[in-house]
Amino acid sequence: MKKFALSLACVLLLAVSAFGAESVKAYTTMEEPLAKALFDAFEAETGIKVEWVRLSGGEAIARLEAERANPQASIWVGGVGTQHIEAKLRGLSTPYRSRVASSIPSRYRDPDNYWTGLYVGPIAFCMNTERAKELGLTMPRSWADLTKPEYAKKVRVAHPSTSGTAYNMITTVIRIFGGDEDKAFAYFKELAKSVEQFTRSGSAPGKSCALGEIPIAIGYLHDQIKLQREGAKIEIVIPEDGTGFETASMSILKGGPDPLNAKKLYDWVLGQKAMDIIAKWYVIPLSKLATPTSTGFSLESMNLVNQDDQWDAANKERLLARWNADISTAPEK
Repeated sequence: MKKFALSLACVLLLAVSAFGAESVKAYTTMEEPLAKALFDAFEAETGIKVEWVRLSGGEAIARLEAERANPQASIWVGGVGTQHIEAKLRGLSTPYRSRVASSIPSRYRDPDNYWTGLYVGPIAFCMNTERAKELGLTMPRSWADLTKPEYAKKVRVAHPSTSGTAYNMITTVIRIFGGDEDKAFAYFKELAKSVEQFTRSGSAPGKSCALGEIPIAIGYLHDQIKLQREGAKIEIVIPEDGTGFETASMSILKGGPDPLNAKKLYDWVLGQKAMDIIAKWYVIPLSKLATPTSTGFSLESMNLVNQDDQWDAANKERLLARWNADISTAPEK
């Protein structure tokens, strides 16, 4: 009888523990290994399980819009800042004034507390050195170089309708041409001759380049450095004629099912432990709490365009419509 009572007590205790287990549902646009490392560390420290789904930036916005009447996630971690501004403008996110946000410079935080920047990632080119040797290619060092005949169908880049990385490319090139959109899109028509495939995700081209599937890829510097440090035979260059950058950000989602735990995760991601995990991915962390990782690249040495994320977000629909009409209507499956 005592054994039965003890067994029953254990079953009830497990049932109560399972019922009372805390969790938070999240969308993330970080690479899956980084997201896992980050969310596992949060769970280990707080006991709150993160149920997360990895989406490209464009996919995240599309899903949030589709779920507007019945939100399925409470927080969006990572993703290009313009897309978090877009989420704010569409009424998909909600303001939250985090007690830890002061660690981030004010220029990288929404003045109305809808989003907070996490790190900066410049656009870069990478080339598989072994494939390049086979094909007799030299490293392109500017956007202008990429349109040369020798690079025809040798470049892979994401599609701007699904990737914040690629949309960042559009606005970067517009600024390189002094704001002249006609000249920028004339350039993109030439660039399209060099592009072998438009992918859904901004990080996919770099992975393909690392594997030798394609000689050249356009993407974010930190993704490429990570591949290089892991042994990929790639060379990396920041375009000499100018580059833009993402401000990877984070937002609380409007009407999400776990608002309290979402705020706990938001605060934790802005703290030193999380920022040190993020910094190991070769990004340029924005928090003064972070311990930077040496990459061999610095913002000071780059020819950065005068980026304006607010303008980029406000003009996205119009620019994507022009891209789809003039350049390419859809990414590869």
